[in-house]
Amino acid sequence: MEWKTLLSSKRERESTGRPKSADLRSEFEKDYHRIIGSASFRRLQDKTQVFPLDQSDFIRTRLTHSLEVSSFGNSLGQNIGENILKYRKNSGFTPQMKEDISHILQCAGLIHDIGNPPFGHFGEVAIREWFMRNLPKLTFFGQKVEDLFTEQMKQDFYHFEGNAQALRLVTKLHYLVDEHGMNLTYALLNTIIKYPVSSTGINPDSGNIKDKKMGYYFADEKIFREVTGATGAGKNRHPLTYILEAADDLAYKTADIEDAFVKGFITYYTLEKELAPLDRMIEREHPEAAFKPLEKLHRYYERGIRKGVNDPESYAVKNWIVSAQGFLISCATFGFTSNYDRIMAGSFEQDLFYGTFGEKLMDLLGDMAYRYVFSSMDIYKMEVAEAAILDYLMDRLVRAVLYYDTDARQDTIDKRVVSFISDNYKNAYKFQAKGKGEEEKLYLRLLLVTDYVCGMTDSYAKRLYQEMNGMI
Repeated sequence: MEWKTLLSSKRERESTGRPKSADLRSEFEKDYHRIIGSASFRRLQDKTQVFPLDQSDFIRTRLTHSLEVSSFGNSLGQNIGENILKYRKNSGFTPQMKEDISHILQCAGLIHDIGNPPFGHFGEVAIREWFMRNLPKLTFFGQKVEDLFTEQMKQDFYHFEGNAQALRLVTKLHYLVDEHGMNLTYALLNTIIKYPVSSTGINPDSGNIKDKKMGYYFADEKIFREVTGATGAGKNRHPLTYILEAADDLAYKTADIEDAFVKGFITYYTLEKELAPLDRMIEREHPEAAFKPLEKLHRYYERGIRKGVNDPESYAVKNWIVSAQGFLISCATFGFTSNYDRIMAGSFEQDLFYGTFGEKLMDLLGDMAYRYVFSSMDIYKMEVAEAAILDYLMDRLVRAVLYYDTDARQDTIDKRVVSFISDNYKNAYKFQAKGKGEEEKLYLRLLLVTDYVCGMTDSYAKRLYQEMNGMI
């Protein structure tokens, strides 16, 4: 892979607007303004990161998380770009490419979660499991829907994935000028494709991180191939995808701990206890390490005491989070630059923290969040309620769209339910369904349901559920 093609500024619809001299922004800077002005981006302010429908102003939403990922991506892009310039002068890499990388990553951070449904990652699980329970039972004009679909069509629903939905949303569903969605640059689109495989190509046992999940739907295979062909990434991960993933991982793993502390799921002493074995391991195996997590936490606590702050424990935890983020940025930078040749050859199979000093800290933070937050009774209760909302909405919407756009007569309630779906999504369906056979149109109608549900905010999903059940 070569940077010249990887940083492709091509768009599905090329601009025919103002002369270039009238707009001094790069193509990737234009992407940024298209994103932040979109309704889909604004909806992230009312979508769950960890704690759904939380009343606290402190707790992160998908919007604030995405802004943090954008910031980390930008920083990593600057660090890595500078390293490539300094140590790989024969690669054809230019200072402008360094700037382009930072802008692409900044944009990618903003949209990496834009396709996720309400209620966070649990929403993805709930939709996936709805299809696993119900798709085998669905019939269409007396035939089992499963028998009408190709294997890839079926697997798209059984492996429903927010990452694939993000690509679909920005290329097809955000109808602004025409059917090309936000019409973003191919370099940016390729960066958000974390898993360049179809639903039938998933292989979590391959050992290669790119095969873990689905990256695109059957309905979006054409744009996937156009994008990856233009950038030259093909079936490989785009190099910037590794950086985006690292920015996302370090953002949510550190933020989950901070949010959990503020919500009372963990305390200063919990963090102290959890970090102790890691510090002992570092002292034993890497005594030269510059960042010793527990030692750093104690220093911030002592500084808080000296400063006379009201809550030295909170002071220590929050400052420790910032320090850990800086350390993990340096680890991800090292992970990319030390594996540069393999990443550019498409043969690097791990994430950027693999084999670095930060790997064990990242593992610990993820494990802590799972044990203290995601496995808590409070979260379980919320997830049961969220599942009830999503199951009901999926039941009613799928039933309503099954015979939409066919010659079959729809009952009155189904017509009413279809009317809830925005014209934007229905117009996108009609454009994509044009000239297709009945089986593929049915597949697209089921995608119309997931498109609509994924476009919902947490509050809207809850309110629609209440209104449809007469809970006014």
